[in-house]
Amino acid sequence: MKDYYKINEISKLYGIGVDSLRYYERLGILKPRRDTNGYRLYDLKDMYKLTVIRDLRKLDFSMAQIKDFLEGQCVENTLSLLREEQGMLDAQMEEILRRKELIGRRISSLDAAKREPDRKTVWKKIPERRCVRIEQYITRDEEMDFVIRKLHRKYEDRIQDLGTQTIGAFFAVEDMERGIANSYESVFFVLEEPGECDFVLPEGEYASLCYRGRYDQNGERVRELKKSIEQAGRKASGTPFEIYRIDNRDTMREEEFLTEIQILLEQ
Repeated sequence: MKDYYKINEISKLYGIGVDSLRYYERLGILKPRRDTNGYRLYDLKDMYKLTVIRDLRKLDFSMAQIKDFLEGQCVENTLSLLREEQGMLDAQMEEILRRKELIGRRISSLDAAKREPDRKTVWKKIPERRCVRIEQYITRDEEMDFVIRKLHRKYEDRIQDLGTQTIGAFFAVEDMERGIANSYESVFFVLEEPGECDFVLPEGEYASLCYRGRYDQNGERVRELKKSIEQAGRKASGTPFEIYRIDNRDTMREEEFLTEIQILLEQ
């Protein structure tokens, strides 16, 4: 085994760029000697430090933390670093488990959505749902995507990942009554955690109808749902709204979209 290695050899061996090696040298962490031609030569001590740097950078330790550790390395400092590393790994595991749970719920939701019957009215008892929203008149799908992103930015500290977030929109009722489909007055997210909200979808029984395909059919589907409510001798108590069960977060094929219309019923 050689006693010294040139910078290109070290770069290849550790998968660390030459620029990064020079940066570590400027920080004073690495101190390679120079040969008669001025080339950097790294010894076994430098290689040990590079192993520490690589391992700690994977755990998001800053270069300042790494430098402090290497300069004051002793058993107590090593124990302190290991405990900090252990805590960071625990936090990462918690985040992985949280993400795994979210993904599992999304898989279950999509599997259930794929089995939903098309254009069949059902009655659902649904608990209270706390929501946040943006009120904005929307007539195009592009506007809807923009408002969803805007709402996400506003509440990103309180909602799930956008890919698993329950998203809905209230129809512009006056437009719908004039036969104008696919227009909305607000977009909302259903919150999973307790806390302040903009409004509440009340607990109660809802008439529900799922439809597949383009959104411009929603006016006709709302009329179908209202007719089913009337035929059942029931009365609507709230404004109709949509919940996006399968949308462009999941597929770019419009025929695969699944949208659920809900209307609160009088008790």
